Amino acid sequence: MKTSSLILLVVGWTSTSLAFQASIVTKLPTTTSSQLFAASGSETNHEDAIPDRRTILQKAQMFATTATAALLYPASSQALTSSAAVAEPVNYAPKFVQEYPDFTATSEGWSYKDVKPGVGDAPKQGDRVVYDWSGYTIGYFGRPFEAKGGPQGGAFDKDLDFRRTILGSHEIVSGLECAFYSMKPGGVRQVVIPFGELSYPANDPEHTRVGPKPSTFSGQRALNFVLDNPRVDRTMLFNVKLVRVDRSDGKGGFIRGDK
Repeated sequence: MKTSSLILLVVGWTSTSLAFQASIVTKLPTTTSSQLFAASGSETNHEDAIPDRRTILQKAQMFATTATAALLYPASSQALTSSAAVAEPVNYAPKFVQEYPDFTATSEGWSYKDVKPGVGDAPKQGDRVVYDWSGYTIGYFGRPFEAKGGPQGGAFDKDLDFRRTILGSHEIVSGLECAFYSMKPGGVRQVVIPFGELSYPANDPEHTRVGPKPSTFSGQRALNFVLDNPRVDRTMLFNVKLVRVDRSDGKGGFIRGDK
């Protein structure tokens, strides 16, 4: 009995809404093309006047449909209205960044773990450090973007395989450069660098201005995939070995250090 009454009510409401639309169309002022041309002097206003009628009809139809849904499903209609009113923007940067309690955190924001201590004096600003490295997207499945899995010994241990940078030149990511200041020659350190100012900059996708740059195209693509994706943890892990420290001679040159 209740369902039949609702159906009759909906039918009556729909008929009323259609009659309401018809009355609107009937009462719309009729304007001839000549009147429009005379009033505007161009054809543009004539074209713009047509959607006004359509807009009124669409709003009337929308009003009738909404009212019908409210009668049939009052609870659902209220829930939809409430959810639309309190809709919140999607958060694409939730708290998903991992923490590494076994690493020592620094005041700058990077963390480290010394695998092997070095011997000698730590480098200073202006010194040139010679280093070897590997890199991983530790926050995203630990995928390598620079790995050291090739043969070792012989020509592979020569200086040509090592990277160099002058501390203070900002040629490498800030977090890694900071890590070298407290290392000694021969030392091996793991460095965790969060995404942001300490990591790779967003305006250098080729990593030619700020390194270290992956030596392969696939490594560069793996790195950029994570750096360009705000929905994943973009924390990086660097394994670095400080091979040698070349001291600045104060004249633009360097005094080669011992390995």
